[in-house]
Amino acid sequence: MKKIKVGIAGLGRLGKVHASNIAYKIPNAELTAACSIVPAELEYAKEKLGVTDVYTDFREMLEKADIDAVAIVTTSSEHCWQIEAALDAGKHVFSDKPLGVDVAQCKQAEKAVERHPDLTFMLGFMRRYDKSYAYAKKKIEEGAIGTPYMVKATGIDPEAHVEGAIKFAATSGGIFLDMAIHDIDLMRWFLGCEATEVYAQGCTFKHPEFQQVGDDETAMACYKFENGAMGFVHVGRTAPHGYHVETEIIGTEGSIRISAIPEKNQAMIFDVHGAVTECVGSFPERFDEAYLLEMQEFIDCVCEGKQPGVNVYDGTKSTAIGYATTEAWKTGKIVKIG
Repeated sequence: MKKIKVGIAGLGRLGKVHASNIAYKIPNAELTAACSIVPAELEYAKEKLGVTDVYTDFREMLEKADIDAVAIVTTSSEHCWQIEAALDAGKHVFSDKPLGVDVAQCKQAEKAVERHPDLTFMLGFMRRYDKSYAYAKKKIEEGAIGTPYMVKATGIDPEAHVEGAIKFAATSGGIFLDMAIHDIDLMRWFLGCEATEVYAQGCTFKHPEFQQVGDDETAMACYKFENGAMGFVHVGRTAPHGYHVETEIIGTEGSIRISAIPEKNQAMIFDVHGAVTECVGSFPERFDEAYLLEMQEFIDCVCEGKQPGVNVYDGTKSTAIGYATTEAWKTGKIVKIG
């Protein structure tokens, strides 16, 4: 079996998940190089992943490392130029979301992908690979809930991880591009059409550090879609109980609710506090299987010379919506999309 040699850029929380999957869980992949500007992350690559070929410069890794593909899990603002550089260096590319922090960046990435039709490019909208979301999409396509006309999505990171969110807030692109991009992608996917206008608001009651860099700890957005359907997104960074992701798709003949309670597992504890169900504590825990399945899809597409279902244009469209949402949040006005 031919193994695809992969270099990873970025070994933060999610980078470690992807790196571990490539190194140990995907039979036709091999992690052969790592790049990070954080010394501790390169030590992690050496000690935990067995990767000795490490770099602090992304372009140097592209030039010198023995790799067929790269997995980009860096800060959002770095994605597009790294995608372009990797493709121009002849490497297949997997990039985490978002594609870019503005539409101009995304168009730059689109052109790079179009210049290299022989190379595989995949964007990390991993929720499409989660079994519950994939099942919901299948049931919608089968007509189980009639015509879907509303998607309501909640995504709140745990308070336990808020310091990390504060650290990267200044370069994240803002709460909507950072946290709502998956929900935006899912709304497009479930409703089968594009958003045309958005209204958004944000607030900060607990951690003023967010507002000091022009961000917020909690926000909401309402969307109108081209067929008249509606979307509602609530994102935040201070869930006291754990990682809370919930989605509901409402149709003319029924509805589908995914993760109404963000359960850690099927166990329930009965004690002096009552009947208690523990919650998942982080996004890697909630979507561990989805992260593995999406990376396996990428590697399989590289092996077979195919393009995956999630493409660069999905990234541009979701970023355009996210950017319009950010504008609506900043201005307090309804913003037209497209």
